[in-house]
Amino acid sequence: MTLSEAIKEDRSDHCVSFILERLHVHQRQWENKGSTPPFVVGVNGSQGAGKTTLVSSLALILSQAPHRLPTTVLSIDDFYLTHELQAKLAASNSDNPLIQQRGQPSTHDLDLALGFFASLRDGREVQIPSYDKSAFDGQGERIPQNKWKVVNGMGEEKVRVIILEGWCIGFRALQDQELRKKWEEASIQSKSGSYQGRLGWNRFQDVQFINEALRGYDALTDQLDALIHINAEDPNFVFEWRLEQEAALRQVKGTGMTDEQVIDFVNGYYPAYELYTDRLREGVFGKEKGKQLRLSIGKSREVRDVVRL
Repeated sequence: MTLSEAIKEDRSDHCVSFILERLHVHQRQWENKGSTPPFVVGVNGSQGAGKTTLVSSLALILSQAPHRLPTTVLSIDDFYLTHELQAKLAASNSDNPLIQQRGQPSTHDLDLALGFFASLRDGREVQIPSYDKSAFDGQGERIPQNKWKVVNGMGEEKVRVIILEGWCIGFRALQDQELRKKWEEASIQSKSGSYQGRLGWNRFQDVQFINEALRGYDALTDQLDALIHINAEDPNFVFEWRLEQEAALRQVKGTGMTDEQVIDFVNGYYPAYELYTDRLREGVFGKEKGKQLRLSIGKSREVRDVVRL
């Protein structure tokens, strides 16, 4: 059995039953209120955790018999800023290393994302943005709009399930006091010689910039009717998983990042894992219970624990 097949078999049953249960709740909530908007489920997981494999499997299962639910999959990556805007953001904050590459909060076009979801919820025809990560020598660029896929087109059945996947889906900004506390603790640990994180190596104002930008993402998180969190028991697994991904890519395409470049790439994301994973593990929907599923996985990506929050 391949790794991809193992991920599908290990996780899909948990996730499909969860989605169907929450979809039933969603439909009941919209009874007698007119047409029911599509059900939106987020999937969060670090790079290499198996998000893409899982969501592809979920979309296939949900869209086929016996469920027959028209399902659309998209990624937070689809909403990256254009190359021009990303370059301007980086240049205007040239002393902040966290936003010199795409990925962190502030590098997505939230207006585009929220407009897209508004159109889908209204049942209107809409195009799904797409992003080419290989453009500009790997810096990336949004694909021209005339090449975007159309959903809810004339004669098509309306989308009923939307799966939104991404490494930061569900992250919520910290209060200033908590942010400073986490940063100060990481800064102290970074001097101990045994520190394995990256947060402590960044300036507070750079981390604060990301946290402030993340506040705007609440409007996107609030679109979610449910969230599946693929929780790495140890966040440091991301380094090995991402190295494996890139090695496989080099084998297929003959080119790709070196191991050193992969480490540098993951280091740019890692402070956010240190800041926001704890709250994500506790649940992001506040007093609304039952809307989040946490699948904790080990180093081999096997499911070790399943918790409903």
